[in-house]
Amino acid sequence: MLHAVIMAGGSGTRFWPQSRQRMPKQLLRLAGDRTMIQQTLDRCSEWVDASRAWVVTNDVQAEMTREQLPELPAANVLVEPAARNTAPCVGLAAIEILECDPDGIMFVMPADHVIQPVEAFARGARRAIEIVEKDPGCLALFGVIPAFPATGYGYIERGTQIADGSPRVYSVSAFREKPHQSLAEQYLREGRFFWNCGIFCWKAQTIIDLLERYEPDLHAGLMKIRDGIRAGRREETIASEFPKLKSISIDYAVLERAQDVVVVEAPFQWDDVGSWLSLPRLNGTDAEGNTVDGPFCGVDTQGCIVRTTSDHLVATLGLRNLIIVHTDDATLVADAAQSERIREVLTQLEKQGRKSFL
Repeated sequence: MLHAVIMAGGSGTRFWPQSRQRMPKQLLRLAGDRTMIQQTLDRCSEWVDASRAWVVTNDVQAEMTREQLPELPAANVLVEPAARNTAPCVGLAAIEILECDPDGIMFVMPADHVIQPVEAFARGARRAIEIVEKDPGCLALFGVIPAFPATGYGYIERGTQIADGSPRVYSVSAFREKPHQSLAEQYLREGRFFWNCGIFCWKAQTIIDLLERYEPDLHAGLMKIRDGIRAGRREETIASEFPKLKSISIDYAVLERAQDVVVVEAPFQWDDVGSWLSLPRLNGTDAEGNTVDGPFCGVDTQGCIVRTTSDHLVATLGLRNLIIVHTDDATLVADAAQSERIREVLTQLEKQGRKSFL
């Protein structure tokens, strides 16, 4: 059977002060009427029953995750006791799935992306699932056609087309690291490179077998966790063994080493919602170029991003290109051109001992 696996352990520091350790980006409503993680599960609801949907998160965010996804069985929210990147995350989900479904197929995706339209996403998912059903040893991932020369994404270089029909499917020629500007522009011109959006499909047993081949120590740790689960010591074994696992991405651990890897050309629009600057693109702007969520009165104000609580008015006068975010206990006012420096604010708050704001 098919299982949806949602990776939801990030902190989303670039969305401070709304995003906090206990309320990260994926638990916020940033585009649309539902939170990012709710929308992620919604996209799968037509083709995956909630009993076969899994979320991997951390102990700080687990309770709120369960509150936002009441349709999920509580046991399907898997809790990482320590951050260990995506390979241990995927491995933990795989061993849980194999315990209930030895032939299970995993469709793995991040919790904090915007994907539209839903129908196109479902069509792409069905394509990837068909490929894995026909070739159980295959690893399928999605590549997004670049819209601009992005330097913040990894790239997939496609090889030959290997399957007829739509969406197109290609062999993977190479994985490319985040490029500098001129190289990203070259990738865009050449037209054979995709953005790697971090969405995957494979058999649960296949990914475990490949982890055993390429990362035997990580695999051995996962097997200790599996044995603890079978012995009825699930929580204590995960708590003791998971932090010992190697911190490594699934890309480095398996995808860049494996042979049978294909890329499906994504038929959907994709946005990783990387910072406050994503909101104008996702939610649009008013006549003055402002993107507003909440009570606002702007006079001679242009190109600003304004978010506030439902009962708190933000009024501006003579401002250009600012990010203004008001919450119950903190307010951010930042030059939009320096949005990448928001993490410096968190670093300063930590130095000042103001951990309640992190």
